[in-house]
Amino acid sequence: MIRLGVATRAESFERMQDPLATRGIEVVKLETTERSVSIGDGDAFPEVDVGFVYPPRLAEGGVADATLGVPWVNDREAVLRSRQKGETIARLNRAGVPVPETVVVSSPADEATLRAAYEQVGSPAVIKPNATTRGIGVTKLTDIDSFLGVCDYLDLVHDYRATGDRSFLVQEYLPNVRDYRVTVLDGSVVGAVERRGDGWVHNVHRGGTPERVELPARYRALAERTARVLDIGWLGVDILANDRRAVVSETNARPTIDDGKYREGFWDEFAAVIESEA
Repeated sequence: MIRLGVATRAESFERMQDPLATRGIEVVKLETTERSVSIGDGDAFPEVDVGFVYPPRLAEGGVADATLGVPWVNDREAVLRSRQKGETIARLNRAGVPVPETVVVSSPADEATLRAAYEQVGSPAVIKPNATTRGIGVTKLTDIDSFLGVCDYLDLVHDYRATGDRSFLVQEYLPNVRDYRVTVLDGSVVGAVERRGDGWVHNVHRGGTPERVELPARYRALAERTARVLDIGWLGVDILANDRRAVVSETNARPTIDDGKYREGFWDEFAAVIESEA
């Protein structure tokens, strides 16, 4: 039996256990945070044949990776290509994948630079931290004064010397969109949900409700092209679409395993990818 090391959130760990066990894969929990690890201790982590996705904290993940010495379905480089929103948007844009009008700001920036960024994107604009998840810190701004005020607060946060990523994105706001989270496995769309909510932010962790949908072919092709460009085998792709256009707003190389979202045969395909890596 193949042993799969999983360092993701509890819900993904629990949801994949039974389906993979029936396919000859044992799911093993990897605890990488909120603990101590003695370097050289061969029993610091359980023995596994392959890892699922690289652990969320890069420093602790590096220790686990070096200690285990196994391949990952999504390795460190894959996670990094998706984790930094500015880099992801830049890579996709260069490859011709449609993305929102975006300006990446390295904090601190003078007022003239900030004003120019806001004017380039247009009003209203969306401001988001470069490396957060779950919709944290995403804000819509409808005037330049509010935008500059938010930038002041970000400047105060970034002034703390230990802050690593001091950049943020300013993006155009697309009205009346349908918000899709699309899951791509090994280059093929295996499931999609439309996220709906009362406000303009539809992220599930901010109160949005996901509903499984059959994705139009053009959006399937867009999600699969995104995964090819980023060269990531297990990827969540966020697509915003209205009557005028569709864009890739973000990606996630650590998407949660969901219930009732995937096409028939998904678990067989998923097991085959793990076996291939192992």
